[in-house]
Amino acid sequence: MPLAFEADRPMLRGMAGVAEAKICLLPEELVMLAREVIEANRKLGRRIVVAESCTGGLVSAALTEIPGSSAVFEAGFVTYSNAQKISLLGVSEDVLDTFGAVSIATAWAMAQGALNRSGADIAVSITGVAGPDGGTELKPVGTVVFARAERGDESENVVADLRRFEDEGRAKIRLHAALCALELLLPEALGE
Repeated sequence: MPLAFEADRPMLRGMAGVAEAKICLLPEELVMLAREVIEANRKLGRRIVVAESCTGGLVSAALTEIPGSSAVFEAGFVTYSNAQKISLLGVSEDVLDTFGAVSIATAWAMAQGALNRSGADIAVSITGVAGPDGGTELKPVGTVVFARAERGDESENVVADLRRFEDEGRAKIRLHAALCALELLLPEALGE
């Protein structure tokens, strides 16, 4: 008995030319920056890991869009819920209860957790409010927090930053957040 998806095969065969055209589903500016990140970190022999919340894997997708990224990209954790931040990254429930998911403390813990659970040399984490719901007076839609940690650095050397992007819609906020996260993975961001 033929498999159910076999009826779709003529359509897939007709898409062979599409694959040859090297279509990318991601914004060009995101892929270009991801290429810079992969090339710069490859030259340094450095492996990277990301821990994403509000970007939902967008940074990981951009990095893996680049051929040869497996030489640099160690892992990507998508920890959208607080339960997964705790389970996968070891973020303390006390940190989440005290400061909330969108906080420097949580971003810091996410970056440290990603480093501790991978063989990477550098980690970036992203957590925020992409909207359209979820914003508060203190943390409006567009609030995104980033952290960068390097293996071997003292925990007080972790870089964390809170940004407030204009509410141009969920997609734009997520794109801006992903671009910022990628910039933090460039050696220039580390003063190298």
